[in-house]
Amino acid sequence: MHDFHLAEQIVKITKEHARKHNLAQVRKIVIELGDIVEHNEAIAPENLKYNINLLMPCEVKIKKVKGDNWKLVSIEGE
Repeated sequence: MHDFHLAEQIVKITKEHARKHNLAQVRKIVIELGDIVEHNEAIAPENLKYNINLLMPCEVKIKKVKGDNWKLVSIEGE
């Protein structure tokens, strides 16, 4: 469930950026993901990717990075 919560945040921010850049459809997003723990469980990249796709079907690339945060690196669409 914690993966889904973060996925919701990422999708919300992605949609805001897409609107600002006049993208009707998001085709790909790239995310940097550190070691994030919510409710005593680590966010797994595979689960995060799955949950993002449930909310917004697109290609999702997740790069593991050091630290304890995440960052939306890029959005591709039309």
